Amino acid sequence: MKPGPKNLITDVPGLLVGNAQDEALKSGTTVLLSAEPLVASVHVMGGAPGSRETDLLAPDKSVAKIDALVLSGGSAFGLDACSGVVDGLRAQGRGFALGPAIIPLVPGAILFDLLNGGDKDWQNNPYRALGRAAFETASTDFAIGSHGAGTGALTAMLKGGLGSASFVLDSGVTVGALVAANPMGSVTTPGDRHFWAAPFEVDGEFGGAGPDSAAGLGRRLDSRKMQAMRDLAAAGSLPDERGNTTIAIVATDAALSKAQCQRIATAAHDGIGRATVPAHAPGDGDLVFAASTGARSLSNIEAELGNIGHAAALCLSRGIARAIYSATPKEKDLLPCWSENPHSST
Repeated sequence: MKPGPKNLITDVPGLLVGNAQDEALKSGTTVLLSAEPLVASVHVMGGAPGSRETDLLAPDKSVAKIDALVLSGGSAFGLDACSGVVDGLRAQGRGFALGPAIIPLVPGAILFDLLNGGDKDWQNNPYRALGRAAFETASTDFAIGSHGAGTGALTAMLKGGLGSASFVLDSGVTVGALVAANPMGSVTTPGDRHFWAAPFEVDGEFGGAGPDSAAGLGRRLDSRKMQAMRDLAAAGSLPDERGNTTIAIVATDAALSKAQCQRIATAAHDGIGRATVPAHAPGDGDLVFAASTGARSLSNIEAELGNIGHAAALCLSRGIARAIYSATPKEKDLLPCWSENPHSST
């Protein structure tokens, strides 16, 4: 396996990604598009998910393909970003046709960033406009770190962000991941220099600090995030529930069925567990979409499915670390960025 030329999910031919964010809001939206409708499914392992139209992605549901996928900040408000993408697709005449009616199908998932220091005193929900703006900017090149759905993301100890990574398999299949990392857990070991995902790093893509050699890692569950949110809320007992989430998309050009996409989404969750400690907690909404462009037919997809799922998990771990590594400081941030840590340099 080798990273694709961009080391982004858009190394999968035909995929585009668009970001839109509001710096004052400290939030944003990311959309994944394709030139043609996508086969897709989903798997949820967090205890507090927020999503739209995910039921239709179950293998037993009749809808065969969808038109776009959305990751957004904004908690429940952010689900309206999908409506903005629906507007954009409808304007292009794209969607599921039922006679003269055209219905764009756009599942989405959200993360909680309502207590991150941004200005949330809006009168009209801003996320529909952010969704449309992200749709309009979709390209093969896009920014990671403090952009799109990762704009206001926070991990337990450092600023979170939007990440992406890719692999090209020996078979020629391309696999990529796109992730907005806002977990309850930490993405770095104590001291904030080493990433939990370090064993899976390729070519120094998130700093090259290597694995942490300390023994007994994982027993401390410190969280600057929860303390900062409690301070911001001026309350001493802000609950942990539903204040976090890692949401992601893994994609491939291998021709997969909905059931096979669901298996890839399930396998990809290992990537969250390898990059975040703890993961899949009751207060996380961890969710992974898996999508196939169907461009590359394989003679024995069942034999390749395990490799594709493994690659998806590796890309997701790397994408999470790249999100935090690439985050940049902004005014009124609650937490520092990895790059601001005096021990972050190699």
